[in-house]
Amino acid sequence: MPFSLLKYGLNKDYPFEQHADLPKPTELKPHYDVVIIGGGGHGVATAYYLAKYHGITNVAILEKSYLGGGNTARNTAVIRSNYLTSEGVKFYSESVKLFKELSNEFDFNIMYSQRGQLTLAHTDAAVRGFRQRAEVNKHFGGKTELIDPQQIRELVPTLNMNPADMPVLAGLWHMDGATARHDAVAWGYAKGATQRGVELHQLTEVTDVIVEQGKVTGVKTNRGNVSCGCVVQAVAGHSSLLAAKAGFKMPITTFPLQAMVTQPVKPFLDPLVSSPSLHCYVQQTGRGELVFGGGSDPYPLYSTRSTMDLKESLLANAVELFPFMANMRLMRQWAGLTDMTSDYSPIMGLSPVDNYYLDAGWGTWGFKSTPICGKSMAELVASGGKVPELIKPFSMDRFNSFRQVNEMGATAASH
Repeated sequence: MPFSLLKYGLNKDYPFEQHADLPKPTELKPHYDVVIIGGGGHGVATAYYLAKYHGITNVAILEKSYLGGGNTARNTAVIRSNYLTSEGVKFYSESVKLFKELSNEFDFNIMYSQRGQLTLAHTDAAVRGFRQRAEVNKHFGGKTELIDPQQIRELVPTLNMNPADMPVLAGLWHMDGATARHDAVAWGYAKGATQRGVELHQLTEVTDVIVEQGKVTGVKTNRGNVSCGCVVQAVAGHSSLLAAKAGFKMPITTFPLQAMVTQPVKPFLDPLVSSPSLHCYVQQTGRGELVFGGGSDPYPLYSTRSTMDLKESLLANAVELFPFMANMRLMRQWAGLTDMTSDYSPIMGLSPVDNYYLDAGWGTWGFKSTPICGKSMAELVASGGKVPELIKPFSMDRFNSFRQVNEMGATAASH
């Protein structure tokens, strides 16, 4: 028996750690300074930055299921900043910078892997749009450029350059494109937050929001009522439902978003490859599995079931990109809920209810914004409602004043 294996087997932390990453469940306190509804990546990130950088630790994270069990567990873990608008590029670029240092920040490996993202252009119009996106990205410090078919062949030798009789004319090569383990990101933030005194309450569902004279004063849960100084709403696909409990409407429609993964094979695909024209993207994980994703389902629905029609259309397009994958076996398929806005940008900041802060409208791009969203929302809470400059363009009142941040052209099948 190898000595290293024997040493591991006799370790006190095997098979269970002596000191758990998360504390044992406790009873709810009657009052918290801050209540964060939603124990996904955004919720625990906000709590982490509040505790570490603002000294606010009387915080409760209320999660109706388990840590990171919603959209955080259901996304395909893509990280990028090659958006279309200056507001979007600046915001997501800051998130990419934070992602790169998260493992050191946590002393916890999030398995960050910078691999680059390649988005394919099949029409002259797409080439023009990609050229504009590349220039906007470079202007704000991003690493994005337009590349020709020969460069694409060198990056991805196995790619079919004429999928579905739509020749690849060019590609948007985003060198900052990356992936990370979504569960590791959630656990890293949760561990850091709870070590500093934040309370994480799983299996605690918020059933109502208590509003008195236009100001939030507490929440009702399945474990009793809790009073609070302010509330942060971070519940992904259920944003409009929770906002209704607080007494206002949000300009959001919820759609299912599906993805699937194959059994593992030897590594052959390093970059993330997407085709907006085919509504399909493909990436290979560190374990060798191939992950397929595309656009949201074409109808509003609060359901995370998988469908055969999506599977057939998505896999048909994936096989057009990589024909040899037709012989591979699919391992599983799943879905999440996307809360889509009309301009394909998030809603962050103030709400019609005083001290009730919004972190919503993340559609298909929520995971990649986790660090900067948590940091910005923590600044908003700690300042008593002063909205940080970085997220001012994403306020909900932009829909009343016609100041939309239109990212529709930057999101099609490029999560």
